[in-house]
Amino acid sequence: MHLWGHLKTVTKHRWLVMVHCFRVGLIWQGLTHDLSKFSPSEFLIGIRYYQGTRSPNAAERELNGYSTAWMHHKGRNRHHFEYWSDLRPGTRQYSPVPMPPRYLAEMVMDRIAACKTYNGKRYTNADPLTYLNKTLDAGLMHEDTEKKLRFLLTMLAEQGENATFAYIRKHVLREERFAEEDHF
Repeated sequence: MHLWGHLKTVTKHRWLVMVHCFRVGLIWQGLTHDLSKFSPSEFLIGIRYYQGTRSPNAAERELNGYSTAWMHHKGRNRHHFEYWSDLRPGTRQYSPVPMPPRYLAEMVMDRIAACKTYNGKRYTNADPLTYLNKTLDAGLMHEDTEKKLRFLLTMLAEQGENATFAYIRKHVLREERFAEEDHF
């Protein structure tokens, strides 16, 4: 039961990300998105902790205090902001660094697809922004990345997918200034 449920969830999520990435021109990223989820260290944990309503990583984390599958996943997938941290030369402490635009765009697609997958027919374009507001811990994402992500998810909530995807395609992926940068 858990095997098929987890396989169906992962496949649906990857399909949605692929379709969304194609819409903004990220063909290769759409095709290769989350392939690490099929590695034994992620897939077997996913089966074991599958619930169908949220990430199995959350259940593993609740039981063990950490998620081995998540640690494996975030270290191999550049569309997760947690991947983008490094040692500061002066302090020798880890801190977030800005995400390149193509991975920021893929992160937006990933968040939309995750909300669609887990919320099903209840999904609204406001769900990814709501999820960000509920789960983001201050300081873990680079300030510029967070501002850009929040801008794009707010645009999604207020203007919908077509406008947001067009903005990503025409501005974000061309590395133009974000509209919100003039306001900071």
